[in-house]
Amino acid sequence: MPYQLRKNFKLFTLNSNPDLAQEIADLLDVKLGKSSITRFSDGEVQINIEESVRGADVYLVQSTSQPGNEHVMELLIMIDALKRASANTINVVIPYYGYARQDRKASSREPITAKLVANMLEKAGATHIITLDFHAPQIQGFFNLPVDQLRGGKILKKHFADKKLEDAIVVAPDNGGLGRARNLADHLNVPIGFIDKRQEEPGAPETVNIVGDIKGKNVIIIVDIVDTATTISLAADMLVENGAKAVYACCTHPVLSGESIQSIEDSALTELVVTNTIDVPEEKRTPKITILSVAPLLAEAIEHVHNEKPVTPLFE
Repeated sequence: MPYQLRKNFKLFTLNSNPDLAQEIADLLDVKLGKSSITRFSDGEVQINIEESVRGADVYLVQSTSQPGNEHVMELLIMIDALKRASANTINVVIPYYGYARQDRKASSREPITAKLVANMLEKAGATHIITLDFHAPQIQGFFNLPVDQLRGGKILKKHFADKKLEDAIVVAPDNGGLGRARNLADHLNVPIGFIDKRQEEPGAPETVNIVGDIKGKNVIIIVDIVDTATTISLAADMLVENGAKAVYACCTHPVLSGESIQSIEDSALTELVVTNTIDVPEEKRTPKITILSVAPLLAEAIEHVHNEKPVTPLFE
């Protein structure tokens, strides 16, 4: 059944996720708003909105993925342009919220950049945020405006439920990922394990133990972000060396920086399942990587927000 949107709806995109934004537009049966992004000779971003947005409820799709600084500035400038063009509301759809790993002071004289970016978005004029899987749950409280944090795990769960892997077990690659692993294991009705890493004293070698019965099992590793892919590659190799039948990994946000693709290809991983919150360029698309779309989830969230319907059902 096609979505029915109230009047004064506008959907725009910037440079980080144009394909995802087009997919959302197709699902909502609307046209993307017309805008252009150019640069002055010194690299400064210039944005021109090429249609009226006066009184409109605007939804703007942009991840702050690499190049992060470029995409953050595009987003801030576009929000300012929409505000000055008298948009009624500016709903920012951020599939991947970058700078989220700097969410606290781990040592003296460190910034809390996740809070800084939240402040900038708010100051620029954003009125509502829709996102997926913050790196840390407390980031939602960094905003003084409504935030709807959707769960990419909902899409990953369905993928593995449809695969119907026999003798499966979900394994967290470190102690910090136990909650995420438990959630997936409960959904699939399979046991849970984790890789326990500890350093007895500074400078001493790290000891690693696998907690859980993984021998002859199909292991599923779940994380929120895959950046260099070092953690999941080493975990996959270790699990196979210790008797795992096959190792699958999944995440919401495929940052995939540096030598990540080579690490994945060289590892014992059978499959890495990711979503398109970050656009994965063609040169990084290997047979080991499966990309799932978050467009249906985001389109449904946008429809619920715009038509003033509860968003709670999307979390269930």
